[in-house]
Amino acid sequence: MPRFAANLSLMYTEHPFLDRFAAASADGFEAVEYLFPYAYEAAELRRRLDDNGLRQVLFNAPPGDWDAGERGTAALPGRERETRTGIDRALEYAAELGCERVHVMAGLVAPGTTDAERARFRDTYRDNLAHAAGRAAAAGVDVLIEPINTRDMPGYFLNRQADAHALVQEVAADRLKVQLDLYHCQIVEGDLTATLRRDLPTGRVGHLQIAGVPDRHEPDAGELNIRHLFGVVDALGFDGWIGCEYVPRAGTSEGLGWLNDYRGEPA
Repeated sequence: MPRFAANLSLMYTEHPFLDRFAAASADGFEAVEYLFPYAYEAAELRRRLDDNGLRQVLFNAPPGDWDAGERGTAALPGRERETRTGIDRALEYAAELGCERVHVMAGLVAPGTTDAERARFRDTYRDNLAHAAGRAAAAGVDVLIEPINTRDMPGYFLNRQADAHALVQEVAADRLKVQLDLYHCQIVEGDLTATLRRDLPTGRVGHLQIAGVPDRHEPDAGELNIRHLFGVVDALGFDGWIGCEYVPRAGTSEGLGWLNDYRGEPA
């Protein structure tokens, strides 16, 4: 049966961040993910994990100036030193938190970017990912890259599964993998069953995420047949985690009927 991690950046926002660990544990989650840990001391986050019997399974490397609208730096020429310093900081947190996966965001490109300019972005991205994967290998951590839809994040450099897998194959580092968010993939490409059947057996997918399409609420709301998709994931033997990266329609706990139903528990 697939294993689910609560995304504490989007879920349980009715609680202060540090109290979300206990709330997720109380609802039966055994693992958590979130966007960024850096506003908190790693030791405090580790205490929250341990106190609530939780595993940390994913967070993002520093993304540049998030509040100013930046969404990663790894593909941005001229930002290599910042990117690589951020990778080292992320790996320090990963070691303290016992987290085996770090997502490295590519960044945004401006409208009208030429093919030649995009090629330079890609070269920068590839070189930074190779560096990151090498650093992460020594720490026993996977570096992940995620195609993101441009409706939610206009200008994001990486949008399609094939492009992500091509980068992973080109870098050819065991610790570089793809983060397959079924929400983003459905918006950009669709054909999720075929995508899962094509990509999960390659071993290049290190993490899955789910949300309802089109509104990013609970995954049972909208156009996805989540029971079917979870069955496909299970049949393919995927042993990673599925991050619940969605915005609850109302209270987080009140919206977990889909998960209780899947687990066969009373709603």
